Parts: sequence; structure tokens; C-alpha cells
Amino acid sequence: MTGVARRRSRGRRSPEHERGEPTPGAPGVGRLVGLDLARGLAVFGMYAVHVGPAPNQDGVIGFLMEPAQGRSSALFAVLAGFAVALITGRRTPKTGLAGRQAVAKVIIRAVILMALGTALTLTGTPVVPILAFYGLFFLLVLPLYRLGAKPLALIAAGWALVGPQLPYALKPVCGGRVFLSYGQADGPVSLFFTGGYPALTWVPFVIAGMAVARCDLAATAVRIRLALTGVALAVTGYGGSWLALRLVPGAAEAVRKAEEGSGMSSMSSVSPDSIGIFGDTPAGMLASAPHSEATLSIAAATGVAILVITACLAAMDAFPRLRRPAGPVIAVGSMSLTAYVYHIVAIWLLNTEEATVQPLYILLGFIVSVTVLATIWSRFFQRGPLEWLMGRATGIARRVQ
Repeated sequence: MTGVARRRSRGRRSPEHERGEPTPGAPGVGRLVGLDLARGLAVFGMYAVHVGPAPNQDGVIGFLMEPAQGRSSALFAVLAGFAVALITGRRTPKTGLAGRQAVAKVIIRAVILMALGTALTLTGTPVVPILAFYGLFFLLVLPLYRLGAKPLALIAAGWALVGPQLPYALKPVCGGRVFLSYGQADGPVSLFFTGGYPALTWVPFVIAGMAVARCDLAATAVRIRLALTGVALAVTGYGGSWLALRLVPGAAEAVRKAEEGSGMSSMSSVSPDSIGIFGDTPAGMLASAPHSEATLSIAAATGVAILVITACLAAMDAFPRLRRPAGPVIAVGSMSLTAYVYHIVAIWLLNTEEATVQPLYILLGFIVSVTVLATIWSRFFQRGPLEWLMGRATGIARRVQ
């Protein structure tokens, strides 16, 4: 058990307890530790994308970098939905005064994340911070917080089917290409349509996370169904794309040319047009490549995210002894906001983008440093520094009547 868990078990009311979640030491604690484990893996995945070697290089390193592309950010987005559900009442949505205060907490978090994301964007790093988009996602899904798992799943599926097709309808309004550039700072248009994580195509991840959170994750049968759902989505997304690109004449060639023209490799060396690279070609609707903003890509990445979350939750419950060796990753996940901001600031200070090909030791340095810092911090403090500040800020919501 981590230092964080030990301190919480001494009678201190934890945030999870306030949300109606089981306290550490109680049955099903792996549901909470498992989420931190998933968050930690998402952080490392984002590090690999932003400062790791390019996935298109030959050899084992390129092969290992590939799984993080697009999937780690999707996992972050799904976990964002989980966070909304935790704040507003995981299995049973809060109502009355508690519900109004929970809504206020989400709104405050959203505003802070949007401000923090904007500040990180102004550093001028080649990385597009997800935090401003994250905050917008919170606001967009908030009206759905009282819905159950099935309605949320249906809305996520419907949005994933319709959202990626809208850019073609919006071309006359937006003046040609909808997904214009990586990190273009054009305010609301960027957040909704043109940025690195446009709400138009990323909100389904968040709603899917809310749907997962509404499930009885302590039940083995539910976990099995979730795992099978994840497999089905991944197979549908990747398998369906593979098949469609070979059955539709000229589609595979069009997608290949779009990839080559974008120069897509790792996010740290991505060209300005790499996000939404298929946004102005019909063949792009059949692609499942990372950040293709296509329905099949959303389905595949959502499936992978659900599998990762389910596996982490199940592993922490079934094998309690794994919590000690996994403790450093869990510590990073417990302060994922701090860890994320840390790596953006470090990229800015170290100017790592100057390297055309990022060496592996840079990625390892980022991972080792944040893991050591998070592990030491968690032994003395319950939450990360930015998480603590966020908690203090959202405490204002208690004044809502």
C-alpha cells in the first residue's frame, strides 16, 4: 500500500470518502488505486508522445513508441469523464444541494484548467497542452451528469458517429479545411474545431468515461462485459479501418499520401498540419490512425482506453501485492495534473524541441524524474501541489446554496 493510502487509513477523510467512494482498506479499494495506476500510465504515454523517439523509426524503440500515439491522450480524455462522474456522484448522481455544489466544483475546475492550459500554450512549446480542451470537455458534458451508463454510452456512440462527419458540412463556414493546425491559438474556434483536441471529435471519449464510471465496477461480470466492449470497439475501429481502406478504391493510397504530406511522427516533431491530417479527404473517414479525428479512430482508441482502465482496476483488486511495485506509477497518477504541467514546463525550459529526433534518454529522464518526485511527495502529502491548489479553489463550491 502506498504512503498516500496509509495516511488515509488513519481516519482522515479522503476526497474519495467525501464522494461516497470506499475508503482505502475497505473492499474494492483497487477501484481507486487502479484509476491512479491508469492515470500514471496515461502520463507516461503522453511523455512518450511529446519527448520520446519517433514511432516511425525502425527497430524496437519505434515499435514501443507507437502504442502511445493518440491512445494516451484518449485515455486521459476517458479518465476526464470518470473524474466528472466521481465529482457529481459516481454510481448515483447527486441531487439537491449536493448536486448544485458538485456542479459548481466541475465548473470551477473547468475554468482553472482552461486558464492553465492557455498559460501553458503561451510558453510556445511544440506541444499542444490538452488542459484547455479538458476544461471545455468538462463544461460540455456537465448537462449529462444525471444520466445512467446506458444513455451515456448511446450519446457517446451517436456523437462519435456524427461529430467527425461535421467538418465536411462546416467547410463553407470555416473556409476550407476545418482541422487547420496543430496548436493554432484562435480561441473558441480552436477549442471546438481546429485545435489539437477539438471538442467536436473528443467529447465522445469523455462521455464514454462517464458511462464506465456509472457501472458497478466491483462486479466481476461487469468488468468482463467492459473488457469485451473494449475489445469489440478496438477490433471494430482498427479492423474496420483496415478492411475499409482495402475495399474502397483509392482510399488506402489517399490516406498514405496524407500521412506522408503531414510528416507525422511523434508529437514533439509534428508538423503544423498533423492534427486532423485527413480532415479534407473523404478517405480520412475510414482511417483509424492517431488524431485522424475519424469515427473508427475514436472507436478504436476508446476501446483501448476501456481495456486499460478495466485491467488496472481488476489487477489492483485481484493482486493487492502488486500495489507496492506499482506504487511509483500510482503516485504519478495520483498527481497527474502536476505531472502533466511539470513536463510541459520542463520542455519549455530545456528546449527539447530543438532536437530533430528525440533520443531515448530524454524520455527516460522525464519518466524517472517525475516518478521519483511523485513518490517522495506522496510520502509526505496526501495530494500533489496542483491537486491541492485545485482542491482549495473548488472548496468555494461549498458556499453554493
